[in-house]
Amino acid sequence: MDNPCQASGVRPMNVNLTPELERLVQAKVASGLYNNQSEVVREALRLMAEHDHLRSAHLKAALAEGLEQANRGELLDGTAVERELRTALRKRSKKAKGK
Repeated sequence: MDNPCQASGVRPMNVNLTPELERLVQAKVASGLYNNQSEVVREALRLMAEHDHLRSAHLKAALAEGLEQANRGELLDGTAVERELRTALRKRSKKAKGK
């Protein structure tokens, strides 16, 4: 293996960035917090993965809560809710026109 990246398990990849993102990457490197562009992109991807994990956990928790509510019979009739919302919006509209 002549390529040091391949020897370390890192595979080269070309990525196209918008000029704004390219400036952001360069600014992060210039700040001294990162040694090179690859470190910036790897950190960004790690943060994205963490964000995705948190979003997934939040979604699972919300779904579990909804299922618990359904099991307790705390469901709302969609048609009735829609009717109430339409009535409330009509009243609000009439009130606004009366001003």
